[in-house]
Amino acid sequence: MNYFVKFFLIIVFIFITSCKNDDTKISVIEEKDLDLLMIDAYKEGLKLLDENYPLEAAKKFSEAEILYPQSMWAPRSSLMSAYSYYYGSYYYDAIDELNRFIKIYPKHERFVFARYLLAMSYYEQITDETKDLGSIMEAQQNFKYVLKNHPNTDYALDSEYKLELINEILASKEIYLANYYIEREKWIPAINRFKNVVEKYETTIYVEEALHRLVEIHYKIGLIEESKKYAALLGYNYQSSDWYRESYKVFNKDYKKISKREKNKKNKISTLEKIKSLLKNEK
Repeated sequence: MNYFVKFFLIIVFIFITSCKNDDTKISVIEEKDLDLLMIDAYKEGLKLLDENYPLEAAKKFSEAEILYPQSMWAPRSSLMSAYSYYYGSYYYDAIDELNRFIKIYPKHERFVFARYLLAMSYYEQITDETKDLGSIMEAQQNFKYVLKNHPNTDYALDSEYKLELINEILASKEIYLANYYIEREKWIPAINRFKNVVEKYETTIYVEEALHRLVEIHYKIGLIEESKKYAALLGYNYQSSDWYRESYKVFNKDYKKISKREKNKKNKISTLEKIKSLLKNEK
């Protein structure tokens, strides 16, 4: 009986071990199959992108990531999917994919590229200064992140340049709104907008115009000393500017009027003196 039990246990052990080995072999085969399928999907995505089918390429890269999410190729597939959307000008899809990548793969070696591409996806949606600020602010925030956290990269260099362009756009929007208020003779809101340009965007091309408008408006509402202050600031920094010459005309017109009155006054005095002289001679 003992021999029978021992024999039975040995058979069971062999059977279990055999099953485990079979499971391991199946698992390895399945893993290899998934790996190959994922690589095929990735290569197909590259081919579609090269043939200028970005939307189809993006879907194929997403398929590659889904097939083998534990693979080192999964984050690359996700990033390539985002890039394909961006390349095809599907910016909303690119933004969604990039935000997902940033959340799932925060330690990935190409994380800085993801943040840069996210900034570019917002930047490409900027049209002009009259539109909503949403895309501009999102682009600015992500470019600043790249510049601050990865200053020694090529992405930082381009981010710095893009931030300068964004400042120009933001300054032009302030000018646009200020002129809108001027047309409606709302002087205080207009002044505040022009001040924003001078204080926040002093390196842009719009600062000269903003200073001149501050000269004009303050002069118009009777704040002559404030007007002179901005004229002096404009003259000190931009004396060769056309806007400075325009500001000079604001005061020069007044100067001519005063000079003319003074001249008339002197003529009157001169005439009176002549009359007095004649009267004296008559005596």
